[in-house]
Amino acid sequence: MEAKENGPSKKPSNSAIDGPTNPMVTPLLTDLYQFTMAYAYWKAGKHQERAVFDLYFRKNPFGGEYTVFAGLEECIRFIANFKLNEEEIDFVRESLSSSCEDGFFDYLRGVDCSDVEVYAIPEGSVVFPKVPLMRVEGPIAVVQLLETPFVNLINYASLVSTNAARHRNVAGKSKTLLEFGLRRAQGPDGGVGASKYCYMGGFDATSNVAAGKLFRIPLRGTHSHAFVSSYMSLDEITDKSLRRKDGSSTCDDFVSLVQTWLSKILLSNGFFGETNQSELAAFTSYALAFPDNFLALVDTYDVMRSGIPNFCAVALALSDLGYKVVGIRLDSGDLAYLSCEVRKFFRSIEMAFGVPGFGKLTITASNDLNEETLDALNKQGHEVDAFGIGTYLVTCYAQAALGVVFKLVEINNQPRIKLSEDVSKVSIPCKKRSYRLYGKEGYPLVDIMTGENEPSPKVGERILCRHPFQESKRAYVVPQQVEELLRCYWPGSSDTKTDTLPPLRDIRERCIKQLEQMRPDHMRRLNPTPYKVSVSAKLYDFIHFLWLNEAPVGELQ
Repeated sequence: MEAKENGPSKKPSNSAIDGPTNPMVTPLLTDLYQFTMAYAYWKAGKHQERAVFDLYFRKNPFGGEYTVFAGLEECIRFIANFKLNEEEIDFVRESLSSSCEDGFFDYLRGVDCSDVEVYAIPEGSVVFPKVPLMRVEGPIAVVQLLETPFVNLINYASLVSTNAARHRNVAGKSKTLLEFGLRRAQGPDGGVGASKYCYMGGFDATSNVAAGKLFRIPLRGTHSHAFVSSYMSLDEITDKSLRRKDGSSTCDDFVSLVQTWLSKILLSNGFFGETNQSELAAFTSYALAFPDNFLALVDTYDVMRSGIPNFCAVALALSDLGYKVVGIRLDSGDLAYLSCEVRKFFRSIEMAFGVPGFGKLTITASNDLNEETLDALNKQGHEVDAFGIGTYLVTCYAQAALGVVFKLVEINNQPRIKLSEDVSKVSIPCKKRSYRLYGKEGYPLVDIMTGENEPSPKVGERILCRHPFQESKRAYVVPQQVEELLRCYWPGSSDTKTDTLPPLRDIRERCIKQLEQMRPDHMRRLNPTPYKVSVSAKLYDFIHFLWLNEAPVGELQ
């Protein structure tokens, strides 16, 4: 089953797009002050005034210099189905002041997003502070009701996608990354969302069955320590038969075949003493259940003295019957050292018994991994092929939130600005267009915002790029490629051509490609080079004109 494409191709209708993945995402998933403002707008007769809001963030997360934009599809699903029912309207009535007039609730009955326009950077794109991820236009009361759910849907999605991308960057392209965070995630929604957006950010699979079903993400998982310790001896295995892979015959006593191989392994490697027989029973039982996909957790008792010899005995018995095993998982101990020792053992088995490919069996590691431990393993040297990462990934342990904001930049065609003593919180006014300018080597050089009616930057033509707030920071750029960033995903009542929402696998491919396009110094873990975000000279002048015009003039006495 393929992931379904959602989204409008021309003029959207509510029936064309499924509702949000989480049924809790309704018009009531908002802050109370959105409804109080909506009432105040309605009371003043301002509720139909045309407003433009920018959704953006102020600082890249995790001490890095890039962010992955995620959550757009859920926003479009939300507005495509935005409608308050009678029960919800009654609750809003109960929650507001008793002085609110009945006419407002009649107004709410007719509210939808048919006159709202949404422009956004494509989901899965690499994005940067201050540049609008989304521009939302429409009647101010309606758009105000969208603020909290939009910020909620974008904030965690972009944060965890970025976290996944950072883990991928440290692990390298050749390693398999598995998201194992469901049990540690912040509730069911956090768990399902993490699985989706970690996959988008570059992970290969998840342990989360619900996410696998919802989003067609590949699933991975074998067994836990509990499965191993639940066995006491080989006598518990009653059905010992296993049919050969090609179906030509049946081995009547697979247990004896495993024991024979274990004796050969111990003799070949000079082992003295016995391995844990209950562990051997668990591995044998699991292999009988899954001979085509045998991967064992080998650290329940002792990795090198028991887990690995027991695994190899079962693996060689399966090989005799034509099956190819997957490998092992390490969930504790010195992962760098153990993975190297395990790899040596596998290679010795391949040489001693002539089993092609045995030395290259997959070694998977888990155990509270994060960016730092992956980096440390790389520096130490290791033989791990796949990493199972959970807690630090899905909880975004290193940073709690992205800090997405939603600011009014224009109303009734009049630009608006939000001022602050903290310059980083000053908004960039007016309806804007955003572009990414590329240099000769194919890397993005700078993102530039212009006024809506300014001419677009052109390939080969020099353009002055200015820091929005620091006068001395400016540079000329001669772009070799120009990419306009904002695209229409919800046209409202306009005739604007609309982009479709691609399936998750396409968004993931876009994310991976975008990350590969970035200059390496922007991507590094330590002391990355900041990516430049700028405005045109004309927009720079207008920002500072409006700033001076709106800021009150003090008086010294």
